[in-house]
Amino acid sequence: MKWTHANVLVLLLALPTGVLCAQDASHQPLRPVSDCMRIDRINGWAVVDDRTVIVSNGPNRFKVTTEASCPRLGTGNSLRFRAAPDKNSLGLSAICGETGEAVFARDQPPCAIASVEKIDKPAYDKLAKKAHHRGSGADQPTAPPAGGR
Repeated sequence: MKWTHANVLVLLLALPTGVLCAQDASHQPLRPVSDCMRIDRINGWAVVDDRTVIVSNGPNRFKVTTEASCPRLGTGNSLRFRAAPDKNSLGLSAICGETGEAVFARDQPPCAIASVEKIDKPAYDKLAKKAHHRGSGADQPTAPPAGGR
């Protein structure tokens, strides 16, 4: 096969798409959306480690895992969540573990959320014993932000 600039360009453009598709295939957000963590109902949170946050949300409890290490989570006893852009545009303040969701401390860069899972009270209590930052849901916005963060 004779390699032309067009063939090489098509190959290079196809590679990142394949990688992105593989990442999306492994991404399993919570469903239905009613099972997701509601930002406006957070009544407590704890940072377990650089990648793990637990959240109490009324009678429900969640374990949130970030895509990368986020050593500043909980700095200043503040923690905020940002829903995916499509949920913000619909007026939903839910965190389901979808692409575009983030958690961040006040005045710190956001950390992308990799997964969200419901956990029971014993699992929550076990993780809470390892926590190094804690707080209430008082920092959470009561309405989704108009744009972005």
